[in-house]
Amino acid sequence: MAFSDLDLLVVGDANPDVIVSGAPRAPAFGQREHLVDAGHLVLGGSGAITAHGAARLGLRTAFVGRVGDDPAGTFVLDALARAGVDVSACVVDPGAPTALTVVLADGADRAILTAPGCLDRLDAADVPPELLRRTRHVHVSSYFLQPLLAAGLPGLYAAARAAGATTSLDTNDDPSDRWQGLDEVLPLTDVLLPNEREALALAGTDHLDAAVRALAARGTTPVVKCGGDGALTVDGGEPLRVPAVTARVTDTVGAGDSFNAGLLAARLRGLPVRRALEVAVACGTLSTRAAGGTAAQPTWEEVTS
Repeated sequence: MAFSDLDLLVVGDANPDVIVSGAPRAPAFGQREHLVDAGHLVLGGSGAITAHGAARLGLRTAFVGRVGDDPAGTFVLDALARAGVDVSACVVDPGAPTALTVVLADGADRAILTAPGCLDRLDAADVPPELLRRTRHVHVSSYFLQPLLAAGLPGLYAAARAAGATTSLDTNDDPSDRWQGLDEVLPLTDVLLPNEREALALAGTDHLDAAVRALAARGTTPVVKCGGDGALTVDGGEPLRVPAVTARVTDTVGAGDSFNAGLLAARLRGLPVRRALEVAVACGTLSTRAAGGTAAQPTWEEVTS
């Protein structure tokens, strides 16, 4: 295969999401039954949603992750394949179940309950070197949920860069709340994609502008997702903000991952920084039109018209 027959390789998490809308803030135990507004079974996992969104935007996309040898794993791989994502290098692990997430959504807020299954078995060594040689960009998701992948990430990114690819990382949440271990990988990360809370935690500050400057000083370009306030990055050493667009929100599950897909698609098409940020914000916003992370992801024509 010739170099760059793939635009994007996503490495990370994939699982079914069970989204419960209108969930109570404190579910009643004691075998009580509580009726809710709606429930949906959809594709989940930050990496999987990003890959799905990138393919929807027209990028030639491959995904590497681990799923169990079970119906949940089949569901995940089928959903990605139907979107046009190459899943041929995914590992089907007979030794552990596919991860599963239950999202309790209450308006714009949500609680996320994840059974990790085989998630922590994904290793940087699971990524075929051939894929690194074929792709223009490598994106990794959910750093803190995948310790083997995290440990091997500096080597993976170094190999990707040696092959001519650029890199990005969305750490997502750290359940341990330690936010450590990134010193070696950040200088090898072209774009860091935290949300506002994650950026503050990673930088160890309460001020977003200071967090962006601190993260940039560690050798990466932070692009911070700020929800209803749009997004923030640095360009030429100066802060650059793009406001959010108005939308009627059904739910925000996966909006940040759709933002990731939009930003990567815009960068890989060579758009200027501000325009790339505008596209990313629009992708994240448009994804909130339907329940789940993938049902309302836009096409490139839709997001740029």
